[in-house]
Order: sequence, then structure tokens, then C-alpha cells
Amino acid sequence: MQARRRTAPLLAVSVLATLAPALATAPAAAASPAAPAAQRLVWRDCPTERAPDLRCATLKVPLDHARPAGEKIDLEISRLRAADPGKRRGVLLVNPGGPGGPGLTLPGAFRDALPTGVVDAYDLIGFDPRGVGASTQIRCGLTPGEIAFERPYKKASFARDTALTRSFAEKCRAKYGDGLKHFNTRNTARDMDAIRAALGERKINYFGISYGTYLGAVYTQLFPHRSDRFVLDSGVDPARVWKEDFRLWAQETEKAFDRWAEWTAGRNAQYGLGATPEAVSAAFWKIIARADRKPLKLGDRLYDGAMIRAGMRSAFFTRSLAAEYMTQLRDAVAGKPVPGPPVYDFGEDFVSSMWAVTCGDENWPRDPKAYARQAARDAARYPLYGDYVSNITPCAFWDDTAEPTTTVDNKVGALILHNEWDSQTPLPDGLGLRKAMKGARLALVKDGEGHGVYPGGASSCANRLADTYLLTGRLPARDVRCAPDPVTAGQQKKSAEVPLVTPGVRGGATARALIQ
Repeated sequence: MQARRRTAPLLAVSVLATLAPALATAPAAAASPAAPAAQRLVWRDCPTERAPDLRCATLKVPLDHARPAGEKIDLEISRLRAADPGKRRGVLLVNPGGPGGPGLTLPGAFRDALPTGVVDAYDLIGFDPRGVGASTQIRCGLTPGEIAFERPYKKASFARDTALTRSFAEKCRAKYGDGLKHFNTRNTARDMDAIRAALGERKINYFGISYGTYLGAVYTQLFPHRSDRFVLDSGVDPARVWKEDFRLWAQETEKAFDRWAEWTAGRNAQYGLGATPEAVSAAFWKIIARADRKPLKLGDRLYDGAMIRAGMRSAFFTRSLAAEYMTQLRDAVAGKPVPGPPVYDFGEDFVSSMWAVTCGDENWPRDPKAYARQAARDAARYPLYGDYVSNITPCAFWDDTAEPTTTVDNKVGALILHNEWDSQTPLPDGLGLRKAMKGARLALVKDGEGHGVYPGGASSCANRLADTYLLTGRLPARDVRCAPDPVTAGQQKKSAEVPLVTPGVRGGATARALIQ
């Protein structure tokens, strides 16, 4: 097995929206529709700076797969052929997460990061999922206020939040009508099978990150006999999709905060934030209270306490990063100039498709008062982020889903990779995915930090397991605990230079989907 990596690893980037979806099943075989009719693909150049040899094609798929002769939508796909035709064993579809993450140009990024043996063996296949990018797109015509999807619950602003989320849903419904409900994970999985058929493949291999793990799991449930080697990196628990998965962020952030406070207290000589966990915690909350009274200037913008809590949420899972951020916040309180955090413009395209899938996978509660009650409880129970995760969303005003949420429960083989301290898909997510996929094996990076493990991540153990599985099909005999690789001083310095208050979205513009 040749496991030399072609370049440096992909960059794990956080962005804020923990979103992922699902649907129900009788026995898996009964749930699987008939094989889609193969289409003749017309390939054309779709050059990118990274991969000028990338080829693209447009595939027509049913808007509603239950009506294959009905309205069609466009699905844009891409291909980089296996580097060694003599060693080719099939296709490897890749998905960056989201929902709402475009994947058309990912093959070029993965070719640079995957080991040579994998690049030799697979055609790398990217695609923009339905509703996203160059495929038939969901774009609801939103205002900036409607696009903002991270809102802390406050009694005084709840009526405004309710009006904004209601208008979001109404605009999408007015523009797309009944067709909107067909933009969901189950149909995206069916689209993947249409890609398989169009490529003339008997089975597909797959690598999905974050939300992409949920998409991959749904595919294995619908098409177990067409699922070959599936690597699911930073798993989403299918049983939590989606509302309860959001709430998991608040619960797990509290654990990460306690771990961070203890670690930072042990390095008081370095950071000066307190010699005990209690002192470190008090220092953080003192800054939050100060910012609520008088917002802090970070760069050229002002940030109140709620905004800082939201931005720091994912940082607490990476202890050194959070400690560095805290020193910057302390400087801002003292009136010193502090670099501003990056401002991520997710844009209407991403937000429209993200909520379309999130709301299309699960029927959310409809009563706004129920959201207010739960958000108030969660704010008290999980003060770091509980007021955010339970606030009202556009899903409260969405139409009922086209199908019930998928129950993932199968014995399809897969390799699940997960960092113990993953901010976007916390550990219970990965454990839940492993429980649902009984034929899978879990490689857990003990004490691993960050969102995304493979390829080229921070654990040689986990990377070797993934390389071996993709090249030979061999899974570990049982679940494995891997150790993270030692962190060098240069890596610590690089992480400390990441700008303060980075928001977090799951997959898509997140995780290992953004490549440097």
C-alpha cells in the first residue's frame, strides 16, 4: 500500500450552523426505489485553478423521485479520472457537508490531499447537491435580517425573531410552492444513485464530512446493495436530526468549557487567566458581562456578550485556541487594539438551501410559544449557548415533509472517523452514528480536537485506517481508539494566529471542505 500524501492536509475551518437531515424506512430493500435509468453524460471542461483537468456534466434527475417521469431538475457533477487506469477500482464520491455546501470542485482538492494509492485507484466525483451552486438552486429572495440564522433567545426580541423566520418560510413557499419539500437528504441520496447509474457503476464508494456523514448513512439505508467503501468523517447522529442535534451543541459546549478552564488554569504562568478552573471561568464571564454593558471593539466592529459567546463556542473545543482568544478579549477590555474576527458571509444561496434541507427532513414543532419556553430553559441550563440552539427557526413555519424522517439501522460496512473534541459534530453525534450503523467501525481520536479527521489530519493512526480501508476494503476487527499526533510548536503558533471569534457551520463552508 502506498500511503504517501501528495500535499499538506486539508484545512479544517469552522463556520456556524449544525445542520444535517434524514427519513424513515421499512426494511431497507423495500425502501429502495428501482435503479434510475442511465443517462448519457456529455462531459465538458470546468477548469479551476487547482484542477484544470476537471470535467463537468449536467445530469437530469426527478424533482420528486416518486414521480420519475415528472418535473426534472439539474444536478451538476464533476470527475477527475483515476491517476493510474491500470489500478482503477471505481468511483469515490465526495461531499463537504452543510447542508448547503457545494462540492463541484472538491475532486481537485482531494486529489492534492489523498495518498497517491487512493488517487490512482478512484475516479474522484464531486457534485453540487440539489438546491446548491451550479445545480438547480434554492434562492428565496431574503433580506439580511432573514438570512441571519444565529439568534440568541431574548424575551424582548422573540416577536421579531418569529416574524423574520416566518417571512423566510413564506418567501420560500411563495417562490417554490410544493416543490420545496423535495429538497431533502433522502432525495439527495437518490440523486447520488442516479450519479452512480449515469457513470455506469455497479456500486459507489463515498467520503462524506459532517452533514455528509448523514447523507452517506441515508444512502446506505436506501441502497445497501450499492454501497461499497464508505468513509464517514465527523459523524452526525441520525436519531437526533435535526432539532435535537442543534441542542446537543449547547450541552457539549459546557463540557468543553470545563475542560478548557481546567487546562488553562494549569498554564496560568503563560496566559494569566487564573490559577484555578473557577478563576478562569470567572474571568470569562466577567468579560461577557462587560461586553453586555458596553460592547467590545474587535477590529472595526462592536461585539456584545452574546456575540462573543457565539463566536467562542467552537473555540472552547480547542483549548490553546480558546486561551489565545481570551487574551485578545482581555486586551480589548483594556482598550488595546485587537484584530477583528473574519466576517463570514454565508449568503442567501447557502442559507436558503441549508434551511430547505433542514426543514425538509424533519417536521419541527409549530407553536412559537414552545420554542420560547424551551429556549428560556436551555439558556438557564446551558448559559454558554443554550439561548441560541433552541430559539425559533424557519422550520416552525415550513410545510410538512414529503416523507417521514429516515431511520438509519443497517449492517452496511463503513469506517466512521471522529475526534473526541469536535465542536461541530460533538462526540455523542459520532457515537450515535456508530450505533445506527451496526456493520461500521469507529476510529475515535482520543483527545483529538477539531472538526474533520481525514485526509492528512492530526492522527496518523486514523489516517492509516482510512487509507487501508479505501485501498483494500479491510475494516478494523473492532472499534479503535487512536491517539492524536504530537503538536509541534509551529502548529501551536499557527493555531494561535487564527482570528478571534470564528463562527461555526457544520460541513459545507466548514470542516475540511474549504481547502487551502
